[in-house]
Amino acid sequence: MASWIEIKEDSDFSLRNLPYGVFSTDGPKPPRIGIAIGDHVLDMSVLAADGVFDDIGFDVKTITGETTLNSYAAQGKDVHSKVRKRLQDLLEKETKLGSLLRDNQGRRARALVPMNSVKMHLPMAIGDYTDFFIGLHHAVICADVIKPGAKIEQLCPCFYNLPVAYNGRASSVVVSGTPFHRPRGQVPVENGQIVSGPCRKLDFEVEFACFIGKGNAFGQEIKVDQAEEHIFGFVLMNDWSARDIQFYEAPMMGPFNGKSFCTSVSPWVVPLDALEPFRTLPSETPMKRLLADYLTGKKTKSAYNIPIKATLEANSERYDIATCNTNNVIFSFPQMLAHHTRGGCPLRPGDLVATGTLSGPTKAESGCFFEQTRGGKEPYELKALKMGKGSVQRGFLEDNDTVEFRAQVSLGDGLGNVGFGVCGGKVLPAL
Repeated sequence: MASWIEIKEDSDFSLRNLPYGVFSTDGPKPPRIGIAIGDHVLDMSVLAADGVFDDIGFDVKTITGETTLNSYAAQGKDVHSKVRKRLQDLLEKETKLGSLLRDNQGRRARALVPMNSVKMHLPMAIGDYTDFFIGLHHAVICADVIKPGAKIEQLCPCFYNLPVAYNGRASSVVVSGTPFHRPRGQVPVENGQIVSGPCRKLDFEVEFACFIGKGNAFGQEIKVDQAEEHIFGFVLMNDWSARDIQFYEAPMMGPFNGKSFCTSVSPWVVPLDALEPFRTLPSETPMKRLLADYLTGKKTKSAYNIPIKATLEANSERYDIATCNTNNVIFSFPQMLAHHTRGGCPLRPGDLVATGTLSGPTKAESGCFFEQTRGGKEPYELKALKMGKGSVQRGFLEDNDTVEFRAQVSLGDGLGNVGFGVCGGKVLPAL
């Protein structure tokens, strides 16, 4: 799996990965589809226009004539796997297809774009966005913060038996690096009065999400054992949350303005095939579960073991927030899709489906300030990543704070990493 393209040892983008994204460069060309490889972006439209994929058997216009990944994602997992294999054959050091790219200087110059010269865009046009609540430790800790001594099954009786979710706001999902203004809304104050103004308890949430590739027809459910055929790939996600707005409005009908102002995703969509070696079991639950047949699949290792590191940048210094993991869930993505479509709900290419916060059992593994600070009552000390640079305290996010998530996994054999790039965003003052 070594490539003739130089790939740094710490790169997210080895031949094992080959994630999809949408990028643009200076000039008249519109945004187009690319593959991340080392410090370069491989322009898929160049390869498709030159006939590199003609024998694979799919509509290459989904690559050459599109500014999002939706149409290509809808081609299905079989096509994606064949394209991935072709790309690996093109990029491997010892390859029979080297003449198509490595040895073709003209095509090589047109197809390989330095990553530091591109602008990344939202990879898919998102029609719908669903955020689940399947993190065991997040649920348990939040239940105790909201009502000390309470169990999650008292606040949400069905939590262990089905994947709970709410439908989010797709129009405010943005690509990593997009700043946003502190939201405004109605918030309660200590004297029992209600004020309308800037959020005072702005938070982040470490999440993992998938983009839907092939959809399902209206009224037709997706079976749990076929659900992975409908997943195009995965991204890191920050479900920014206005806690004071959220908890004032949510008890009757669930999240609304407290969640609708911004959601950030990483720009590179990592395919299922790249994550295959990192499968694991979902978390065990502390009590007996009553799972319906439609949620019981044949594949037991249906979650992933991927650590996600969250950092905060303030006053030109970076601080460690937490390290979470994608295996801190009690349901898998196939179970989420099976439940999502059980009543006949149609999913479409580009729909975004997320896990909810991926906290672990300790404070250092908590994926939001709400947990770490017990709802803002106990400010949390963040240590600088550089030795000797001190620390800062946070109850919730302050203006001009930047939060970034990173995740990278490897088999440890020296043949490259699988990573997602950065999922980040900066908090600007309220308008």
